[in-house]
Amino acid sequence: MKKIDLIIEEGIKSERADIYISRALSTLEYKELDNIPYTRSAIQKLISSGNVFKNGKEIYKPSTLLRESDVINIKIPPAQVMSTEPQEIPLNIVYQDSDIAVINKHRGIATHPAAGNYSGTIVNALMYHLKDLSSINGEIRPGIVHRLDKNTTGLMVVAKNNNAHIKIANQFSKRIVKKKYIALLDGVLKEDEGEIVAPIGRCPKNRKKMTVVHNGKIAKTQFKVIDKFNRFSLVEFTLITGRTHQIRVHASYMHHPIVGDKQYGGSNASKLSGQLLHASFLEFIHPTTNKTISFNSDIPQDFKDFIKKISC
Repeated sequence: MKKIDLIIEEGIKSERADIYISRALSTLEYKELDNIPYTRSAIQKLISSGNVFKNGKEIYKPSTLLRESDVINIKIPPAQVMSTEPQEIPLNIVYQDSDIAVINKHRGIATHPAAGNYSGTIVNALMYHLKDLSSINGEIRPGIVHRLDKNTTGLMVVAKNNNAHIKIANQFSKRIVKKKYIALLDGVLKEDEGEIVAPIGRCPKNRKKMTVVHNGKIAKTQFKVIDKFNRFSLVEFTLITGRTHQIRVHASYMHHPIVGDKQYGGSNASKLSGQLLHASFLEFIHPTTNKTISFNSDIPQDFKDFIKKISC
């Protein structure tokens, strides 16, 4: 395990730990060292995992303020060695050309490998079915511009080269990409349409969950009721922002969680294998032709079967 010690320079009256440390480690001196993460997101992970100390005490918040003469000790854990191999996993490719592919993701498959789960993902399937994938997100996430949760189904765009990746990622960043989802919610909504504006951040009591918190990132979701049943509502959601678990969190915040979403309080009357949430519409500008292209996807069979059951 590598260790780095910093003394906060003169003139720093008050600066966030993640910002200062990222800037300090991005200097040529530290860049030349092996396995030194210096992006702000990497520093935030180091802080959250208890690997950063201020004046001898662990800090856990990236927003911790640093001042001149503070002594910072940083532990750099050994890099995890992970290799991703192609796997013959069924993949529903609805469109592809030399720049992109659009897939219709099925339920129960993670988008990319992570610690403890190195195989059986969309990435493994992509590496088997497609010849080229962008390399911007490294060996673990080739081609992946955005992701869907493991048990969320529907449309994803994949980049086959770095130029396409950069252009599409920029569209996501600028909120040019249009995404719509279909979900079945517990309970009957009073309003037929509306907008949820509630900031989302990491849940302080459970780091695997997101929640609405006052100091979270701004999150906006529009909704429109498609149909109402005795105890359920079929709803179309339009993402204005793209936060982790955004629709799932906002649905729960409305006190109408998604059916099958046990993590966020949804019912599971029919022993569903995951939340009834489907990415049904995707629209973006093609990275080469500059023409707007859009795709639609019908809800999967288990979703249809559940609706048929509650309609009787």
